Amino acid sequence: MPKHLDDKLVIAVSSRALFDLTESNDVFEQQGVEAFSRYQVEHENDILAPGGAFPLVQKLLNLNQYGPFVEIILLSRNSADSGLRVFNSIAHYQLDITRAAFCSGESPYRYISAFGSHLFLSMDPADVRNALTNNCAAATILNEEPSSQNHHQLRIAFDGDAVIFGDDAERVYQEQGFEAFVESEKASAFNPLPGGPFKGFLSALHKLQQQLPTENSPLRTALVTARSAPAHERVIRTLRSWNIRLDEALFLGGLDKGHFLKAFGADIFFDDQRVHCDSASLHVATGHVPHGVVNS
Repeated sequence: MPKHLDDKLVIAVSSRALFDLTESNDVFEQQGVEAFSRYQVEHENDILAPGGAFPLVQKLLNLNQYGPFVEIILLSRNSADSGLRVFNSIAHYQLDITRAAFCSGESPYRYISAFGSHLFLSMDPADVRNALTNNCAAATILNEEPSSQNHHQLRIAFDGDAVIFGDDAERVYQEQGFEAFVESEKASAFNPLPGGPFKGFLSALHKLQQQLPTENSPLRTALVTARSAPAHERVIRTLRSWNIRLDEALFLGGLDKGHFLKAFGADIFFDDQRVHCDSASLHVATGHVPHGVVNS
């Protein structure tokens, strides 16, 4: 077993994002930690149904057929004792997940950096905000049930401002309006945007993609943004300056993103604005990134 995970794409996922823990979570909310623990122990041989992040985790782990590229870390508020049900379910679905942190009711986000995680997926907005504050890409999974796409390729889509990029341009838009935003982006076309919370994750994905087969690649990425020309140029030049390539870029000029994400077949989409997330979650698994000016 390796002593470090430096050469892998490391994804931390909460047990509630991986499995449907609605019923047991209701016990926790209504009766407290002890009742929840008893419930989990009494049902530890009952296999949990897949949760919103389950299909994504499956496809990420499938990339390991090409090499030891991906590590999934389980982070859970369960105790180790009550968490046995989670590991029994992991074994049932034959998921190659061997590392975990069980925190007995406390938030597990503090272990994200210790594991060297590039991304944290959770159903708990507070944990996600804490992870973002500690400079880890993180998103709240909005889909409680799995939304599986009918293809073997892993497809990941991102919004731009306040996700891949910083929210500097979004602040201009929010504070000064659309025309000021367009003029600012035209004037700054040759000045790269600052990196946002998902720059590191995108960079790690790009590095992984370069190690995978180029013909019929098992991984495909897309930028899906409300920007349109002429505000597109700064985005393209920024990615070029980072030496990061995205397979597809959709500049929608404010059009509803949901139908385009369905057409792309995204296994997950990340956006900072809840209105776009709500639209997207009707069609694909969606992660809300509570970062930037619109989430202040």
